[in-house]
Amino acid sequence: MPLYKRYLEYLVSDPSTGVSLDISRMNFSSAWLDSMEPSMQRAYDEMAQLEKGAIANPDENRMVGHYWLRAPALAPSADIRIAIEETEARVREFAARIHDSGAFTEVLSIGIGGSALGPMLLADALGHPKRDRMRLHFLDNTDPDGIERVFSLLEGRLDRTLVLVISKSGTTPETHNGMKLAEAAFARAGVAFGPRAVAITLPGSKLDRYAQEQGWLDRFPMFDWVGGRTSVTSAVGLLPAALEGLDIDGLLEGAARMDEATRTRLTRRNPAALLALMWHYATGGRGRRDMVILPYKDRLLLFGRYLQQLIMESLGKQYDREGRLVEQGITVYGNKGSTDQHAYVQQLREGVNNFFVTFIRVLEDGGDPLELEPGVRTGDYLDGFLLGTRQALTDNGRESILITIPRVDARSLGALIALFERATGFYASLVGINAYHQPGVEAGKKAAAALLELQKKLLAALGPAPKPVDQLAAEAGADSEEAVALILEHLAANGRVKASKAGYSL
Repeated sequence: MPLYKRYLEYLVSDPSTGVSLDISRMNFSSAWLDSMEPSMQRAYDEMAQLEKGAIANPDENRMVGHYWLRAPALAPSADIRIAIEETEARVREFAARIHDSGAFTEVLSIGIGGSALGPMLLADALGHPKRDRMRLHFLDNTDPDGIERVFSLLEGRLDRTLVLVISKSGTTPETHNGMKLAEAAFARAGVAFGPRAVAITLPGSKLDRYAQEQGWLDRFPMFDWVGGRTSVTSAVGLLPAALEGLDIDGLLEGAARMDEATRTRLTRRNPAALLALMWHYATGGRGRRDMVILPYKDRLLLFGRYLQQLIMESLGKQYDREGRLVEQGITVYGNKGSTDQHAYVQQLREGVNNFFVTFIRVLEDGGDPLELEPGVRTGDYLDGFLLGTRQALTDNGRESILITIPRVDARSLGALIALFERATGFYASLVGINAYHQPGVEAGKKAAAALLELQKKLLAALGPAPKPVDQLAAEAGADSEEAVALILEHLAANGRVKASKAGYSL
């Protein structure tokens, strides 16, 4: 079939959001697409049950309802609907009150995972130094050097800084550590922390209780039926965005409209269904190829990082829903075009063919309309590089998907986020895994906690006389001498223990 005819046959455009999806350069056949229809119909059934409030995360016995955040009327109970509506109203009122007060110019947001990636994406994609009501800064790790760099930017401005601490449980180590270092920094500067601190957390959590005890400025709820990687349209993403002065109504509207567009059971008109099916086709339903995200827009630089968590945490599962070993997942990576044309596009075109590309095209250029030569602007180069790279990949048998949005604004970004959320859920149904739990993450946290407990025992076992690693391991009851050696190496590098040929000492 001629390429243009195939393009016309498989192009899906959603007029309510302006988003279009072109899958014509994936080499599936019409017969293959038809063969997947029974599986896709089952995925629609499962998604419908999810939206009605079915238990989707049996590990935690909870529902998964991020779709309700932008359509509260669909919530399965009046209590949930009211909680959503009240929280959104409080976000708007609080942001307006902060802006009107004139007391704050900076926002320090402390979180990790979805509690950081979502707010960071919104801030970078939609913010503008000349228009932002407040400047956002982020602590999204437990790296002391990285934290110090952020505080150096806030030097002399802590008295005008509002702090958001975002953690569902309040026990996430990275967020807790950032909070404690923030408290210390404010104390050194002689600035009261509590009157400038806001918690976004599960009601009744450890963080919620701490915020109440310390007299924090305010508290906003997280909901147990919203996972971190799908929390950007909750208070987690909305409050930082509102404080920055971004269009949160447009974000919610775009997401809601895409949700509606992707509820249709007409597969060839459902962009999320087609996206999930292309993932299945490209990877054999087994993750055999990597997903390369190439947005040709600086404002979408962080979108690849955002999708890494959404897709890889949702789909990277060792067992299916029947308990069978499957080791599923799709590896996601990407930066931005046309930067990547001077980086790894060479391999994409001529190297190992173990990937498929998702190009994201933005029609409106923005910026300076200067003509570099008659009829040619910088935006024409950017669009030309995208279309040219796509054609060059096609010419060498490399498959790609093209998503087009009219512009990078709150509405389009909300639609993009919702599109990939639903595609991720559909794909999980197609391959029979649970997209809504993350046992591997919990395993890593438990292992880290065990190593920190071992470190305490090692410090207690050390004395003025050097001891070899094997002796310290035995005294600390450690199963792994390697772990002991690595812990001591780190402590010695930071001057907390002494290292010698004879071993380690205080």
